Amino acid sequence: MIHQLKSVWRGYVMPMLQRPERLQVAALCYRTRPQGREVLLITSRGTGRWILPKGWPIKGLDAAGAALQEAWEEAGVLSGRTGPDPVGAYVYQKGLPGDWSVAVRTLVFPVEVYELADDFPEADQRRREWVTPEEAAARVDEPDLKGILATF
Repeated sequence: MIHQLKSVWRGYVMPMLQRPERLQVAALCYRTRPQGREVLLITSRGTGRWILPKGWPIKGLDAAGAALQEAWEEAGVLSGRTGPDPVGAYVYQKGLPGDWSVAVRTLVFPVEVYELADDFPEADQRRREWVTPEEAAARVDEPDLKGILATF
């Protein structure tokens, strides 16, 4: 009887009580130098952690286009190129007001950077730095994002 109750709890009740994952898009901004590929990291506004530019989907843009828009707003990517397919995805817990959090699945799109601007919408709120993919993997917190960066 206990086994059946646990089975019902895990199979039906728990999934109904869990919030669905929300969706964000991220830009894995990169450039190629003679010494190898570099990745552009930015700091978050709240905690100063190293992250990729990311945000919610934008009406009128596909997911890759929204990632490119986030790259402009948060990192100053003035010109770059991306494709329609993500290189991976990771899930993190986004903190909300009142000690709540929600699971967010983030699709990661590669963005080849051609030009950076010094003046961009969030320039006074963030730092940015070019690093190797290995260094980027060491700096970010999310385990699945570490894997994406380490293999990029």
